[in-house]
Amino acid sequence: MWMRGGTSKGGYFLKDDLPANPATRDAFLLGVMGSPDPRQIDGIGGADPLTSKVAVVSKSARAGIDVDYLFLQVFVDQALVSDAQNCGNILAGVGPFAIERGLVAASGDETRVAIFMENTGQVAVASVQTPGGKVTYAGLAAIDGVPGTHAPVPLEFRDTAGSSCGALLPTGNASDLIDDVAVTLIDNGMPCVVMRAVDVGITGYEDRDSLDANDALKTRIEAIRLKAGPLMNLGDVRDKSVPKIMLVAPPRSGGAITVRSFIPHRAHATIGVLGAVSVATACLIEGSPAHGVAYIPESARKTLSVEHPTGEMSCVLELDASGEVTSAALLRTARKLMDGTVFG
Repeated sequence: MWMRGGTSKGGYFLKDDLPANPATRDAFLLGVMGSPDPRQIDGIGGADPLTSKVAVVSKSARAGIDVDYLFLQVFVDQALVSDAQNCGNILAGVGPFAIERGLVAASGDETRVAIFMENTGQVAVASVQTPGGKVTYAGLAAIDGVPGTHAPVPLEFRDTAGSSCGALLPTGNASDLIDDVAVTLIDNGMPCVVMRAVDVGITGYEDRDSLDANDALKTRIEAIRLKAGPLMNLGDVRDKSVPKIMLVAPPRSGGAITVRSFIPHRAHATIGVLGAVSVATACLIEGSPAHGVAYIPESARKTLSVEHPTGEMSCVLELDASGEVTSAALLRTARKLMDGTVFG
């Protein structure tokens, strides 16, 4: 099934429909997407990392969990398929897909689907609109980066801190210095290197094309990323899609913070769901580069609007008495685009 999930797009497969051997599976998926080729002309990929993604879904044997979800990033211009990260946008389509494929039975007008994210060992709960026992994609929810309105798919993330790096702050520091740039190395569902945009020579308000054309900037932040990898318990990240780079600046449109993100070598048109969660969390950490430029609401439940090149993404963070983030929720939408047979 070809679906849009959040601001990404990709192929959703039942695990049993793919080869069991990972190398054989990955070779098949490279053929499906048409990689490696900048245009992906010989496959169904959209010539962009955001439209060259895969969800592998299966019924779960875990207590309290409905389905297991493995995310695979199929690189566009490399013969590489990576499971090194999660994807919260593609996650938005997992619940509807699971119901459509009969892995989960619809229950009333809204069906909650508990999803185990295999990449990171964490759990998310998606609420899917199922009036009359069937998934609907029509509704009035709007998210920036996607035209029109659709049925809402709220996503609640549980225990995401340290999902890939072993700790929310793998170095234990609110701020570290790499190449004379203050950075926060953080993982609240997505490993990120957060730094002030002005510290690497930009304003943080540039558009995507300007950022992608700035080779000097990309060289500088990649050098920082490569040094951050071992510090984040990720090892050599030269050929990995994590950590992501997040360049932050003060908000301009009434939000909490402005972000320009790299995923990791191309500028993101928006921002990833779990990347937004990690950045929003960094805003709450005193002494971090993000905290210094962010607007933080006073309430105990903090809704932080993360501004990005094409709009904003609001993160709702729940804190415990000690100020630790205990849960994060975001609003996404999804849509079924095509259901059929694809050839590798």
